[in-house]
Amino acid sequence: EQSVEAPLETSAMPGILKTADDLEGAARTELLAEDVPEDRIRVTRRAQLRYDGTDTALTVELTEPDTMTHAFEERHRATYSFTLDRPVVVEALSVEATGLTEPPDLSALATSSSARGAAQTVSLHTGGAWRDVPLNRREELPPGETVTGPAIITEAGATTVVDDGWRAATTDDGHLVMERVAVTQSSDLGTEADPVLLEVFNNLFMSIAEQMGARLESTAQSVNIKERLDFSCALFDPDGSLVANAPHIPVHLGSMGTSVQEVIRRRGDSMRPGDTYAVNDPYHGGTHLPDVTVITPVFDTEGERILFYVASRGHHAEIGGIAPGSMPANSRSIEEEGILFDNWLLAENGRFREAETLRLLTEAPYPSRNPKTNLADLRAQIAANQKGVDEVARMIENFGLDVVQAYMRHVQDNAEEAVRRVIDALEDGEFAYETDSGAVIRVRVCVDRENRSATVDFTGTSPQLSTNFNAPFAVVNAAVLYVFRTLVADDIPLNDGCLRPLDIVVPRGSMLAPEAPAAVVAGNVETSQAITGALYGALRVQAEGSGTMNNVTFGNERYQYYETVASGSGAGDGFPGASVVQTHMTNSRLTDPEILEWRLPVQLEEFAVRPGSGGAGRWSGGDGAVRRIRFQQPMTVSTLSQHRRVPPYGMAGGEPGALGANRVERADGTVTELGASDTADVGPGDVLVIETPGGGGYGPPSHDPHQAGEEIDDLRAF
Repeated sequence: EQSVEAPLETSAMPGILKTADDLEGAARTELLAEDVPEDRIRVTRRAQLRYDGTDTALTVELTEPDTMTHAFEERHRATYSFTLDRPVVVEALSVEATGLTEPPDLSALATSSSARGAAQTVSLHTGGAWRDVPLNRREELPPGETVTGPAIITEAGATTVVDDGWRAATTDDGHLVMERVAVTQSSDLGTEADPVLLEVFNNLFMSIAEQMGARLESTAQSVNIKERLDFSCALFDPDGSLVANAPHIPVHLGSMGTSVQEVIRRRGDSMRPGDTYAVNDPYHGGTHLPDVTVITPVFDTEGERILFYVASRGHHAEIGGIAPGSMPANSRSIEEEGILFDNWLLAENGRFREAETLRLLTEAPYPSRNPKTNLADLRAQIAANQKGVDEVARMIENFGLDVVQAYMRHVQDNAEEAVRRVIDALEDGEFAYETDSGAVIRVRVCVDRENRSATVDFTGTSPQLSTNFNAPFAVVNAAVLYVFRTLVADDIPLNDGCLRPLDIVVPRGSMLAPEAPAAVVAGNVETSQAITGALYGALRVQAEGSGTMNNVTFGNERYQYYETVASGSGAGDGFPGASVVQTHMTNSRLTDPEILEWRLPVQLEEFAVRPGSGGAGRWSGGDGAVRRIRFQQPMTVSTLSQHRRVPPYGMAGGEPGALGANRVERADGTVTELGASDTADVGPGDVLVIETPGGGGYGPPSHDPHQAGEEIDDLRAF
């Protein structure tokens, strides 16, 4: 293989072909040196092509320019669901030379039927029941013979099961070819809920979202999505209700349905195959502007009816706004926080609207500082959705549309019943959660045992704030969904069935239901954690974890970066908190130090456990972390965090976790203390220090040295 970097044009072909000839010559020479005869060498010549300005290449056979362009566009459309209006570039060439061995002699298997014995039958479990099926001996099957399933074909070294809906045929040279012959829209499995199939479909639906996430991770460009995995993927029913998710970011998953439902409401029957939409506007289906949700409808084979929706949400570490990294500490209106994707048509009829989207990103009052990366990540999100579309089609092909749609409902019904069983064991409770700013989130959980339901009432919560800690209702929905899902012991997908037994009450004009154009960037990341902490407090389930995502952004006009720093989780009845973990509504990674220092002009000096920061208790809270980042260029740093004034609460007599702290240690030896939400300019040699809070403890701490030793042994055992 050899890099080329040449345009795919007729004028460049002589040089490209000369390089391929040289590679082929080298490959042939190696095989000839291994005594492979010239007439037994087969050569395959390939070109790796990509659109100019992108960094994802696809491999096609090296032929004429027009043929390669057509093949590349077909592969690009199949992989990403769209094409671009850009020149195509040859990135690299590869030549593979293979020395062919003598083919195996299978003629002994291609015998006549004269020696075929009497038919036998054996028992086979297929289609959910035991059945008597034919047993065929491979050596007795003549060329051209077909065996229709269900059946078994046995031979000396293998046993082949021909399942129902499949057919096996022998060829003239003794091969056995399997072919699927029955694909219908109606399945013999039935549409009534079956416990075994329910578990199968739980995992199938989640698997689709997981495969979407794997595609997004592999094709994204930004550190935030590719390395930190700050993204989520999910599958939705035709009404926009969540069916299943991968275990990605909880605050994303519970709020993505609002984005899908907004597109359904406003686009309606105008949606067509090949169309994809982008949403981030918190007042029209989004949560905060860095989280851009890309939504694709899944049509039936005729392209007339929408069967599902697939969606991927990625946190774009730069989406404009008044501060690099698009997580400003002091924004006061939504316009200051970046670019609005309000029901934006991102791809139309399989064409990525690149020019139109670039104008949106660059012509706003506070434009994106890195539109090329935005476009690259949006293309990756479309590709992830296409993977979801393909997998849904494959599932329907395998099981039939009626069965898939039935189990789409069954998995939601199952989640609903699981939450109702949890509610059966709950008691009424209430909690007032004070934030560092003095704002209070009040929640009361009232259980209706007769109807096996509960009301989650946030009446009494502080009114809309002048800061950016307001949270749209979608964030409240996500937090409630997450908390009640964690109370379910069964392994079920997080879906909207969990919310059916719950009535969520949020007063309009409060910090949990703000009115436009209020700023909201911290609501998704910080207020979501506070809502979760308030709910666990009302339910008396466990002590508070860190209660914050410890958001850090830094950057300048060239570089932008965002991360959430892990901290301590809260202890509960019978278990201690974990140290230095992502808690509750966040579930992202921290960028590997090598990647961080390779992609950005910074040095990671320390990332360590902060000993003793977890709250004491019968079961202790987890410890927080210390993170030190030294800058090599002038940048602007912003922090969005909590529990720098109010410590994370302990429960049942347990002590609170330690407060967090943020500061900049200057190169000249001075120290600038930062508030929970603050901004500072840094220069070369300055060090940002983040000390994250510990989790609260559970139960009164023991002062008996012997008992304390037993507690330590318990922790080690855990």
